[in-house]
Amino acid sequence: MKEETAKLLGKADQALRAATILLDAGDAETAIGRAYYTMFHTAQAVLREKDLRFRKHGSVHAAYGQHFAKTGVLDPKFHRWLLAAFNARIKTDYDIESAIDNESAARTNEQAREFLETARRYLEGGA
Repeated sequence: MKEETAKLLGKADQALRAATILLDAGDAETAIGRAYYTMFHTAQAVLREKDLRFRKHGSVHAAYGQHFAKTGVLDPKFHRWLLAAFNARIKTDYDIESAIDNESAARTNEQAREFLETARRYLEGGA
């Protein structure tokens, strides 16, 4: 595994820990953002391992879909989850009328954990 890939997985781990702490504290809206960043850094990591680098969220989403979801290298559900978490983060960050319940945030957090664990196994050669 490349050093950059490992660093991105470390960022994903850190975001997941933060999401879990926030969720446990009852802060579902902030937790959803951290869960999204777990998925975002995970997607960046698998792309980086293929020497694909993108900084914009939409570019990461599209490239992940093209190289991992559409090809079936990793389960396409992870791409759907990534996009759904992004939309939830945008909504909770920018829409003052929006709210997210703890159940939805907990589900997204578990999806982020599963995505990260699956990507790590893939990157270590065992997916």
